[in-house]
Amino acid sequence: MHTGSCLCGAVKYRIDADIDSLTHCHCSMCRKVHGAAFATYAGVPLDRFHFTEGKEELGVYHSSEHVTRTFCKHCGANLQFVDNREHEVGIAVGTLDSPLPPPPQSHIYTGSKADWYEIRDGLPQHADDA
Repeated sequence: MHTGSCLCGAVKYRIDADIDSLTHCHCSMCRKVHGAAFATYAGVPLDRFHFTEGKEELGVYHSSEHVTRTFCKHCGANLQFVDNREHEVGIAVGTLDSPLPPPPQSHIYTGSKADWYEIRDGLPQHADDA
């Protein structure tokens, strides 16, 4: 089990599943929503993710036809990436409160990465979401 929360603590969640991989997304939308070179997500089954506090404090932004992003209305922390074609939710890993031993990781959408950022970690890279 894993737990997480937004920056101000108004929204809290629990994940009743193992986190077995991480993706570092370099698409322009993830870069902009996180204000960083990339956003790191863990995919977990929808039915294993639960808000434990503050669900009513969630803001929702439909960033594309199939993708909804959630954030705390108070502090602005980005929490989720939800693709309505999938049966999982992408959790912004930086919002985890519980420890997470490093699982396998990869970079996706490297074809649109920030030109000022150089990937040097040796992890697998995919120009699209492979």
